[in-house]
Amino acid sequence: MHPARHFGMDWLRIGAFALLILYHITMAFSPWPYRINMEVPHYWVIIPMLAVNPWRLILLFVVSGYASAALLAKMAGAGRFLKSRTLRLIPPLIFGIIIIVPPQAWIQLVTQKGYTQGFGHFLLHDYFSFRSIDGVLVPSWNHLWFVAYLFVYTAALSLLALLPGSMCRGAGIVVERILTGPLVFILPAALLAAFRLAMLPDMQENTQMLVDDWPAHLVYFSAFLFGVLLRNSHALWDAIRKWWWAAAIVAVLAYTGYAIREGWLIGTELSRSLFHEIVATRAVLAWTAIVALIGAADRLLDHDHPARRTLAEAVFPFYIIHQTIIVVVGWMLLESELSLLTRYFILVGATAAGCWIFYDVGRRIAWLRPLIGLQAHPAWAQMARPSRAEA
Repeated sequence: MHPARHFGMDWLRIGAFALLILYHITMAFSPWPYRINMEVPHYWVIIPMLAVNPWRLILLFVVSGYASAALLAKMAGAGRFLKSRTLRLIPPLIFGIIIIVPPQAWIQLVTQKGYTQGFGHFLLHDYFSFRSIDGVLVPSWNHLWFVAYLFVYTAALSLLALLPGSMCRGAGIVVERILTGPLVFILPAALLAAFRLAMLPDMQENTQMLVDDWPAHLVYFSAFLFGVLLRNSHALWDAIRKWWWAAAIVAVLAYTGYAIREGWLIGTELSRSLFHEIVATRAVLAWTAIVALIGAADRLLDHDHPARRTLAEAVFPFYIIHQTIIVVVGWMLLESELSLLTRYFILVGATAAGCWIFYDVGRRIAWLRPLIGLQAHPAWAQMARPSRAEA
């Protein structure tokens, strides 16, 4: 176990969410389907996105597992841990589905499906109809699927915490012995590649529907558990510290081959063998990049800064609101004659400003804090805690 708070993992978590937000902004300009797409797709945009696409979500679950393990140790009880996670994740999920997500669904229907009703009509008559409107399910959690999945995984972790300690330690030791030395990045990368190839030809990485998404759960929950084990394992940290640079080299090589093939073959039909090669290379890139990023965070970022505490608190509210800002502002820019670069920077600036306003206003309003993913206001927590006389 890391002897104190690992600031490098804090910074990695902050960076992972920041990168995800930037990735979603860029999606609006790419040829890939998104909630909002600019009228002219720009195919070159996907080249830098390919460097992030294979590992961005897996990394979120790794760092979430690490943070969950730290909180579980702090709570010293599975029940308290589950209660804390429920209060932190479920209110923002419900709030997001009811308040945050509806503009995304309406704009997607208007711009991509020919929906002609106004937003008020949509909200009052269609959004809560629990059906599919031209392939768009309503109501929806859209990007907040991550919150739902994370809650399920933390609930599973609370159940695992009830198992005998010797059983959990024994399982951890087995994994540590398997992932020794360079195998910490080689073996999971190979297993991920084999799994992705085995899922062909009907591979779908993430339906975002929770109940029918078992291929995604196998990957994401495994990543979550790796983060949990990493929080409590000297052996894994030693392996990553010794071999992260090698993982970084493999990741760069994998991205180079992956990007060249994808870039040259945009819009063309791939042969079966080449498609298999791309899938395997993408899987190798996914895990080697994660090991390299963890090692780099440990080596270069394990120190505190006055901004860390605020940013660490802000990333969850940022995540909750960011996609709605992107979709709404992107929709407003659809008819603009501004250049691509100008629109991109406007979207980046508007998203950053909107996220900060959402967080800064929300953290000052006691009843709103739990709805945007923040801890209850200290005064409320004090009122909810029984006095010694009452106890």
